[in-house]
Amino acid sequence: MKLIGMLDSPYVRRVAICLKLLKLEFEHQSVSVFSTYETFRQIHPVVKAPTLILDDGQALIDSTLILDYVQTLPHSGVALAPQEPAARLRATKLTGLALAACEKTVQIVYERNLRPADKQHEPWVERVRAQLFAACSLLEDELTAAPLPMKADALDQASVTIAVTWRFIQMMLPEIVDASAYPGLRTFSEWAEQQPVFVETPPV
Repeated sequence: MKLIGMLDSPYVRRVAICLKLLKLEFEHQSVSVFSTYETFRQIHPVVKAPTLILDDGQALIDSTLILDYVQTLPHSGVALAPQEPAARLRATKLTGLALAACEKTVQIVYERNLRPADKQHEPWVERVRAQLFAACSLLEDELTAAPLPMKADALDQASVTIAVTWRFIQMMLPEIVDASAYPGLRTFSEWAEQQPVFVETPPV
């Protein structure tokens, strides 16, 4: 398999880390949707990161759908999602909140960095910022009520997505999202980033 996309994308990084947790062999190709757009377009015309090219040449896009599929492949790694209903519900809830925070961060970054200053719409940015704060606050509440286990063998899709998203937020919007306001998220993410699978998959 080939994973296409840059690791500075939290979506690409979450897939790369989860593939490693599953112990699935893959080749990572750092192709940018911006600076090497045409190269990416030749791989897949939609130009969406991540793209996963399967061994038979078929291509999958969207990080959540990719992870849903790869868990069905024979692997020797950990389960990325619990099977017990209550635990599965919480993992799904946490993943959804983390992805929402990730999406809102991306929207703010694109508005600030890609749209000309005279075209930026501040009311829209303020709305997206409020959504980002809401997602982070709900995640913080969840982690305060029931902290995620800080054990390498307990890493799963939810915990990976939370840690990757928090790192992305702090890389891109540290002046907007004050880390001190979210001690649970900060503590867990800092622990996760010290684990070998994260260290060997840096967001650069």
